[in-house]
Amino acid sequence: MTASTPMVITFLVYILGMVLIGFVAYRATRNFDDYILGGRRMGSWVTALSAGASDMSGWLLMGLPGAVFLSGVSESWIAIGLVIGAYFNWRWVAGRLRVHTEINRNALTLPDYFSYRFEDKSRVLRILSALVILLFFTIYCASGIVAGARLFESTFGLDYSTALWVGAAATIAYTFFGGFLAVSWTDTIQASLMLFALILTPVCVVIYSGGMESALTVVEAKGPGYLDMFKNLDLIAIISLMAWGLGYFGQPHILARFMAADSHRSMTNARRISMTWMILCLGGAIAIGFFGLSYFSSFPEQAGNVTANPERVFIELAKLLFNPWVAGVLLSAILAAVMSTLSCQLLVCSSAITEDLYKPFLRPNASQTELVWVGRLMVLLISLIAIAVAMNPQNRVLGLVSYAWAGFGAAFGPVVLLSVLWPRMTRNGALAGMLVGALTVIIWKQFGWLGLYEIIPGFLLGGAAIVVVSLLGQAPSTAVLERFARAERQLSSQEDDDGSGEPVVVN
Repeated sequence: MTASTPMVITFLVYILGMVLIGFVAYRATRNFDDYILGGRRMGSWVTALSAGASDMSGWLLMGLPGAVFLSGVSESWIAIGLVIGAYFNWRWVAGRLRVHTEINRNALTLPDYFSYRFEDKSRVLRILSALVILLFFTIYCASGIVAGARLFESTFGLDYSTALWVGAAATIAYTFFGGFLAVSWTDTIQASLMLFALILTPVCVVIYSGGMESALTVVEAKGPGYLDMFKNLDLIAIISLMAWGLGYFGQPHILARFMAADSHRSMTNARRISMTWMILCLGGAIAIGFFGLSYFSSFPEQAGNVTANPERVFIELAKLLFNPWVAGVLLSAILAAVMSTLSCQLLVCSSAITEDLYKPFLRPNASQTELVWVGRLMVLLISLIAIAVAMNPQNRVLGLVSYAWAGFGAAFGPVVLLSVLWPRMTRNGALAGMLVGALTVIIWKQFGWLGLYEIIPGFLLGGAAIVVVSLLGQAPSTAVLERFARAERQLSSQEDDDGSGEPVVVN
């Protein structure tokens, strides 16, 4: 049995397990609500781990360790910004969005929510937000497919195009059949696997490098800048790295986890679980890149693949330091990260087409069965488009994620945040914020002004557009203000809004 055989077996067992969960979820999926949001019955553990796993894609085990390996601990500013942003997203948005989407006609998607929250009878807000989702998620999905392809390419020696299709197939299979239930259940397993890999690997790398003191000495000898948090960074660069945290307010695949929770009261426990998981995982990813630098400096003859592509640092360490069976489990963590995020993104794209375009404009009276199957077909369609985008072998995971993250953060972030905090916000304000945020990111990305990450001007200008246009226009209707007040009462109450403990839906 060759060294790669245990890894092949491990991967196959893992993939088959995920697909099996998809078939179990298929049997539990009774209607489109189940397929898109799991019937809003996710508990705090599943909500927390699913939100974390859907957030941390292949970027966590490939992009971030690779960036730290290349530049040192100065890349940690991204992680700091992400932790701050995620915390405030849980504090300010999670519970409020759960209540507001339910009160606003049990909205299943963000375009659904925007349309009902602002009484948009023109449907322009629904169309624009669905198009933003399709544009930026196609790029985001491509980043996941690239990460999966790199994994299979490096692990099994497949050529890039073959690895592309192999890496995407399993995710497409269980998302196609099981929908949100399958994605959430598998996310919980995948989040646990990612945590295991990100704690075990850096510990073993330090041991193989001769201990902590020896590892630090090697890195310092390579260049003291690797230990400098401010290496080659000015104030704008640090702000740009930390500004990744702004993106959390507008990521549809993460916000969908909040919408699917069984109650807004689950959010406090979910926040604690999710933030603990996140801090441990980000710390582990940084440690892998940092101590990987020490290891490959000590054993330069083994550094060829990592020198060619730093994003392979975790893959190479797992293959070099562990028994093939253990390495197979660790490398499955990359597949877990890729599959968990990609599946969520495919599902959000599918729901944007089905719930926000197909149903209202083409088939208003479509049956639940028809909507579920249209949703499944849309998963396949978006997958094929993302695979086409990912075909370029020169793609880098972090670059693709950076652009999509900024697009969502600027287009949706201010709209979502203010919609649950500010009752005076209007439909025209939401439209202006979404357009200004998205266009600012697209234009700023092309010119790279000031070296500033495009999410910052996009978020600030989008937020300003919302406030200005909302205040200049007519105030929201009495019905809109009453629904907002009702949501606030429910959030401050220990019971659901009518005191019965049952969900309240306002038509």
